[in-house]
Amino acid sequence: MQTLVTDLLVTLAYGVVGVVLMAVGYALVDVATPGKLHELIWAQRNRNAALLLASNLAGVGVIVVAAIAASADDFVLGIVGAAAYGILGLVIMAAAFLLLDVATPGKLGEILVDPQPHPAVWVSAVVHLATGAIIAAAIS
Repeated sequence: MQTLVTDLLVTLAYGVVGVVLMAVGYALVDVATPGKLHELIWAQRNRNAALLLASNLAGVGVIVVAAIAASADDFVLGIVGAAAYGILGLVIMAAAFLLLDVATPGKLGEILVDPQPHPAVWVSAVVHLATGAIIAAAIS
């Protein structure tokens, strides 16, 4: 029974770290794009904004999963690693977004929240996912 309780508490801790990192990711995407994400996605049903946010959250999730898997049953190393790699991943995702913005015509943030579907959102989404995968591979 003690093992079950311990495992549940460890799982809770990892879950909290993952949710906090996703909240930070949400905030970064919100800052990088014009308008408010909650309004764009839930009220205006903007598919571009939803795909951009979803790819960011998935990228963060991949990083956290890799950090947990690489922790080799060392809780302290795992929780610190998940937080540290998650923050690093968000920083690298933000840098990749800015680099993509420089490399493309117009303001990428404005393009990505346009109400009409735009292929640039797919490119940006893949950048988020690929960044998460690269960091996850580096953790292993």
